[in-house]
Amino acid sequence: RLGLLVLLFFAVLGGYHVHFMLTAGDWDFWVDWKDRRMWPTVVPILGVTFCAATQAFWWVNFRLPFGAVFAALGLLLGEWINRYVNFWGWTYFPISLVSPSALIVPAIWLDVILLLSGSYVITAIVGSLGWGLLFYPNNWPAIAAFHQATEQHGQLMTLADLIGFHFVRTSMPEYIRMVERGTLRTFGKDVAP
Repeated sequence: RLGLLVLLFFAVLGGYHVHFMLTAGDWDFWVDWKDRRMWPTVVPILGVTFCAATQAFWWVNFRLPFGAVFAALGLLLGEWINRYVNFWGWTYFPISLVSPSALIVPAIWLDVILLLSGSYVITAIVGSLGWGLLFYPNNWPAIAAFHQATEQHGQLMTLADLIGFHFVRTSMPEYIRMVERGTLRTFGKDVAP
């Protein structure tokens, strides 16, 4: 049984990781993309879907209310493996600048709402609302230092913008980026919507 649970964990890890990297990956990778508009909007919306599906599987089949935490732990483990092997191991990109979003607290909220209510409807409304509202405050301690203002060559910007200027990344899909006006000027004038 333990082997089956480990196999299921790694299947969820792989599936959630692929889903998350293909949909919310860029906003979750780089510290200078964790802005005030797109990051707290895109990442929670795309992150809750797989957690809710895993939660439904565990609840329907086993009446266990830890599906969201199970999926979030799988994603967190997969993201740290990805960050360490790909960013640090291959390119020596500073690991502190590509830390993944913290989804454990919103996942606990989602599971607790299902446990207390036993209702999918209440969990969908109250649980997903709490997921979205807890996301930004839960991640703020990790990114607050990067949102401090600095002046560089007469231009006012955040430290995250400055880091984006100095740590140039290749193969950036800047033509599809939707970023906030006034900040995240990593690519100069070409990114304002």
